Amino acid sequence: MSGRWALGPEVKRGALAGGAMLYDTSRVGNLSGEWFEPRYWAARGELDGAAQGRGATHFIKSDGRRYVLRHYRRGGLMARLSGDRYAWRDEQSTRPFTEWQLTYRMHRAGLPVPAPLAARYRHQGATYTGDLLTERLATVGSLAECLRTGALSVVTWISIGRCIRRFHDLGVCHADLNTHNILLSEENVYLIDFDRCQLRPPGLWRDSNLVRLRRSLEKVTWALPAERFGESDWHGLLDGYRQSSGHSELPA
Repeated sequence: MSGRWALGPEVKRGALAGGAMLYDTSRVGNLSGEWFEPRYWAARGELDGAAQGRGATHFIKSDGRRYVLRHYRRGGLMARLSGDRYAWRDEQSTRPFTEWQLTYRMHRAGLPVPAPLAARYRHQGATYTGDLLTERLATVGSLAECLRTGALSVVTWISIGRCIRRFHDLGVCHADLNTHNILLSEENVYLIDFDRCQLRPPGLWRDSNLVRLRRSLEKVTWALPAERFGESDWHGLLDGYRQSSGHSELPA
């Protein structure tokens, strides 16, 4: 199977009616096309909620395991024209396959991301739809959710900055670095949602990522008590960010 990056022998491609799926047999060896359908999990009584936002994201709890199923949807003005359909080029250019392979590569490199389980596209005419299945991390909540609950310690802000720097040192440009795509657990910080993300050489995109995050922090906390986010918190994040991981390239 050809791909944008080298994949391990545990990764398989399966043909589906009108499309294909890519999946990790070591994690979901019994995968079928039904796994990408929320109604399949609903019929089994294994849907465990849904996330708010422009995307259709469902949480699944099955046999002691937890998954996140996301259906790709457009945002902004394009959503009015084609809510969940994208222009077809070729299989490797589909958003689910591209995001799955990048997340797979980051996960193998030890970056704090959810394990990618499976991706699917369905092609019809000049367009396609897509879905992504990942593990659901055991976290307290997103950065946005945690800030609505209470103030964060300086250690947490430093950890957030260190986490972002790890990705930047390996050239990962997150297309939408905001408070909803940073997850916090009791011990770790994670990044999620790598749709449209790219690998880039060092450049000003790093500053742009941080500026985008700063805007998101201000938007989420503007109506909250002042202690939820201030300059000292931002400088704590930057102090953590300045601590380079020492790596400059994502391993193949």
